[in-house]
Amino acid sequence: MTMKHWTRPLQLARPGVSDHMSLSQRVTTIPTNMTADPNYEVDWDGEDDPENPKNWTISYKAMGLLFLSWNTLIIVLYSTSYTSGVTQIGNEFNENSTIVTLGLTFYLIGLAIGSMFMAPLSEVYGRKVVCVTCLFIFTILIIPCALAKSVTALIVVRFVGAFFGSVMISTAPGMVADLVDDEHRALAISIWSIGPLNGPVLGPVIGGFVTQYLGWRWMCWIALMLSAVALVFAVILKETYAPTLLQNKAARLRKETGDERWWSRYDRKESLYEILKLNLSRPFVMAVTEPICIFWNIYVAIVYGILYLCFTAYPIVFGDIRGWSLGLSGLSFLGIGIGVLITIACEPLVRRLINSHEIDPETGKVHPEAMVSFVCICSILIPVGELWFAWTCAPASIHWIVPLLAGIPFGAGNTGVFIYASNYLTYSYGMYAASALAGNSVIRSVLGGVLPLVGSYMYDSLGPNWSGTLLGLLEVAIIPIPFVFYKYGYKIRMKSNLIVRMQEDKKKLEGKRARRAVGQGPARPNDEEKQNEAS
Repeated sequence: MTMKHWTRPLQLARPGVSDHMSLSQRVTTIPTNMTADPNYEVDWDGEDDPENPKNWTISYKAMGLLFLSWNTLIIVLYSTSYTSGVTQIGNEFNENSTIVTLGLTFYLIGLAIGSMFMAPLSEVYGRKVVCVTCLFIFTILIIPCALAKSVTALIVVRFVGAFFGSVMISTAPGMVADLVDDEHRALAISIWSIGPLNGPVLGPVIGGFVTQYLGWRWMCWIALMLSAVALVFAVILKETYAPTLLQNKAARLRKETGDERWWSRYDRKESLYEILKLNLSRPFVMAVTEPICIFWNIYVAIVYGILYLCFTAYPIVFGDIRGWSLGLSGLSFLGIGIGVLITIACEPLVRRLINSHEIDPETGKVHPEAMVSFVCICSILIPVGELWFAWTCAPASIHWIVPLLAGIPFGAGNTGVFIYASNYLTYSYGMYAASALAGNSVIRSVLGGVLPLVGSYMYDSLGPNWSGTLLGLLEVAIIPIPFVFYKYGYKIRMKSNLIVRMQEDKKKLEGKRARRAVGQGPARPNDEEKQNEAS
């Protein structure tokens, strides 16, 4: 097996090969039993290649965003709709509410663990095949939940189902990025996020009425129907991952021409074992060694945990104290849902706020701390909503609309934190962003699953007013975290060995590209260089 480097410029354009390729695209280190002829490298046929997902029609992209939003919505909705049936499930199997609530806890843990596997799998085998396969398994596993004969079986199957359902949590944002360019990515992510951010709210709303009139098992059957629709959407949507598409294109050319010299720069890949090893270890290493990850994991985990504790608290307040039916108790979450939609609708204003910050001369973009400016606002909205709810939810003589409206600032603040804290980690860590976000996801999901277990005990012992106050004061206590990073985030980033090394690598890459430009003329960066440049 030989390894050769090609450095001569192309003299002849070939089908599937751009005639203005950069030197990096003419140089290959792909180990092969024959010379990797740069004339046969497969790439997009120019900037307007219709096979490139970024060049698909606007109508198809819009359909793709809606499909992805729906599919992610179903995964999240299935997590919280379960809370509506906790009492019925406990009565049927003679178990207390804490044991039954483990079905929610382990579902969230399953989502967290699964996400760490699904992202690298999609990079090896492509987005579509992994999404379709995992959604099929997720859908099938809803059936044993509907037929469960014990709480243990219900908890175990929900955990396994969430593991496979996590495919949408981990790959959908990447698929959105596959479809749209950088200029429109923030808007596209906001449109997609309507599903996953409203899923936790719609779960109790739908689950409440279904459980009240049809029983908790019917919530599983309805989830099965909704998931089947999601599976159809996944089948309809085409592959979006550029490396997989170029590999397929090279394979197609080899088959059509009978010429084995066709290749793509993505043909050389690490083994699945190596990819999984890296993806499973780096998030935890960063979570305990990177100051940015440590503090933001704590902040987001507390916010997320208290949000999920609400799915225990709201039924107590509106069902037990105010005497609402199970279905009406679910409607109490609409205030949070309105807050979610308000934040999403304000995306153009938030973008203007972020872009008003000082430009980093090295990147030509705003500093990552610009993202934190909106998180600072949201960090105040969250405890305002929580404390408002705490002292108006009881006694029942206070009109119901008052605590329900408290959900608006609470929901708006939570949504802003989830979106823009993630953006801050992404812009701070660049090529290591996936690992930073994976660690954040695991920690927040664990706390989001654990806090609901203590919710009923806390509300029974302290009462709704003081329980809510305790949670609100905890959220007040963590307000300084985003403000500190907004003011001193740059200095903190510069003390990160990982970020400093990443920036040094980026400068070296830019230096190489500059030298190539002098020696070879205009150079078009490949996808990997574009990713580093965007970082």
